[in-house]
Amino acid sequence: MANDRGFVTAEAAVVLPALVLFVMALMWALLAASAQIQCVDAARAGARAAARQDPPETVEATARRAAPDGATVMVGREGDLVRVTVVAHPPGPDRLTLELRGTAVALAEETVGVGV
Repeated sequence: MANDRGFVTAEAAVVLPALVLFVMALMWALLAASAQIQCVDAARAGARAAARQDPPETVEATARRAAPDGATVMVGREGDLVRVTVVAHPPGPDRLTLELRGTAVALAEETVGVGV
């Protein structure tokens, strides 16, 4: 038992950094998941505004309010459908960045009921 002195300290010195790294990775994953949800919500809000025929500036502003900081908002129209895409990067080190994307499509209200 006398030779075992210091083993607990050595084990703690190995385990604690690994535990801290794990907790940091878990927090980064939660922040990324939160940013992904914000992208989807922002795209949905923008698509609703675009479907109501709001001006393009209003559509973009609506999506930006709900999007994560630094997100890019793209608005397009394909026939009767309006498409809003929000792209963002989660906070964190550059090596851990990934692209988060939320897209929503809505039928333009001006076309609802046409041809019935």
